Amino acid sequence: MKKLIIAPHIDDEVLGCGGILDSNTHVVYVGNGHSKNIISKEDRIKEANDVKNFLGHTYSILSHEVDKYKVYPLINDFEEILKIHKPDELYVVHPSYNQDHKIVYDAAMTATRPHDTNWFVKKIFLYEQPQLYLWNNTGKEFHPNYFVNIDIGRKIQAYKLMPSQVRSFRSPELLHSMATIRGKQSNYKFAEAFQIIRWVD
Repeated sequence: MKKLIIAPHIDDEVLGCGGILDSNTHVVYVGNGHSKNIISKEDRIKEANDVKNFLGHTYSILSHEVDKYKVYPLINDFEEILKIHKPDELYVVHPSYNQDHKIVYDAAMTATRPHDTNWFVKKIFLYEQPQLYLWNNTGKEFHPNYFVNIDIGRKIQAYKLMPSQVRSFRSPELLHSMATIRGKQSNYKFAEAFQIIRWVD
């Protein structure tokens, strides 16, 4: 089962999908997601490599400038990426108050429309982010209806390999608490939750 995860920034994939990242997964970062005041581009990529080496997935980085994403160019990029990777499952970030997340979501929904020249992805999911759990004022509620049993220790260990991104509002403790709640909802000890956008057998 080939999985493709579209991450607006380096770290979104671990925060939302860290429990399912494996050797059958390719991550596409829309931008390098670095801040000149926090960490250099090179160090941010080193963190991405550390996580990749630990979890076993592959990744690629598009050249879009953070905080300046535009829908139309991303639609074209996503359509080409889908044709290249031909995933069975696609994971897209749920739109939050983050402007990059909203634009990535909008572009991905257009790129995955039924079309005779596009790769048709049979299973499309939205993944959540801690900030969405804490503050969702978008008018688009996250409705989890697909749950995956995860190793929360492995996910947190991967997250800590990105020390520049570990913050109090998305702390390892919060990730543990969210996995516990999602686990309680699905009869697992720990889980990641997703919202099904499309499911075709």
